[in-house]
Amino acid sequence: MNFAIFGAGCFWCVEAIFLQLNGVLDVIPGYTGGVTKNPTYEDICSGKTSHAEVCKITYDPKIIDYVTLLKYFFEAHDPTTLDRQGNDIGSQYRSAIFYINEEQRELANRFKDKIDISKIFEDPIVTEIKPFNIFYEAEKYHKNYYNNNKEQTYCKLIIQPKLDKIFKNSTK
Repeated sequence: MNFAIFGAGCFWCVEAIFLQLNGVLDVIPGYTGGVTKNPTYEDICSGKTSHAEVCKITYDPKIIDYVTLLKYFFEAHDPTTLDRQGNDIGSQYRSAIFYINEEQRELANRFKDKIDISKIFEDPIVTEIKPFNIFYEAEKYHKNYYNNNKEQTYCKLIIQPKLDKIFKNSTK
């Protein structure tokens, strides 16, 4: 099994999207990319930790490859907005790929460059591509948040429309 680490705004949205994909075995919300050891959600929200909200995605490369994961990563959010996704504002919501090896780094850079050149987005891509260091798992109540809280306002107004948009023509 392999894993990918993506930050694309709120990790609840990222988790909900990647859990839909065949070949994704697990998605764990957490924090990485900062300086604070063992941060809490409250620490992250302070904006002082330098960490991003991310998801650690465990996948079977025999079923789904890293490039396909990158495709969904870039569809899952607006990679042209710096330190925000919609109403979620702060460096913890930045667009980020944390690569675990040289192959992931090369694939992520090529994919990002291809999207930038294609002008799919009007503005330039600001997604940072950095080496992965350490992952701090988020508090348990963040795990499987969408599936456990579908009636919550954020889930109904933000996550569900993203799922509908991304998977409307997909067989998953």
